[in-house]
Amino acid sequence: MPELKRLHAGHAPAVLAFELANRAYFAASVSDRGDEFFDEFADRYRALLAEQEAGISAFYLLVAEDGSVLGRFNLYRLGDGTADLGYRVAQHVAGRGVATAAVRDVCRLAVARHGLHTLRAATSRNNAASQRVLIKAGFVPVGPADPADLGGKPGIWYQHDLLLQP
Repeated sequence: MPELKRLHAGHAPAVLAFELANRAYFAASVSDRGDEFFDEFADRYRALLAEQEAGISAFYLLVAEDGSVLGRFNLYRLGDGTADLGYRVAQHVAGRGVATAAVRDVCRLAVARHGLHTLRAATSRNNAASQRVLIKAGFVPVGPADPADLGGKPGIWYQHDLLLQP
């Protein structure tokens, strides 16, 4: 059974494999990370761990029994009881409720581990799958997202008031 785990240094090879294996799939709905991301992966990964250690962000992985990464679930801009949520799941598990279940779990962790009361997430207008995940997990649309927040694509901000909804 897949398990949600906090990102640590030992996950780096599995995270890189996940990103490489799903690069084309992700690029179909979100902006491609570009070759630079992969060329500088080790440095970027260390920077993520430093952000997490500093309490600026919290990063979680959905890890399969074999150690492979099925999804990434990230809390950014932690502060004043709020954070932004970003996530992506592997193509081979998409459409099976995996993202929705993991987002719900991250919402619970946001309250229990990070003392958060509100999460926000932005998705492009054409990413219906992500919109469904957010709505099923308790998020509601709250307004337009600047294309700068979504790699140049117009979108929608969603919000989840964690203490008001289960």
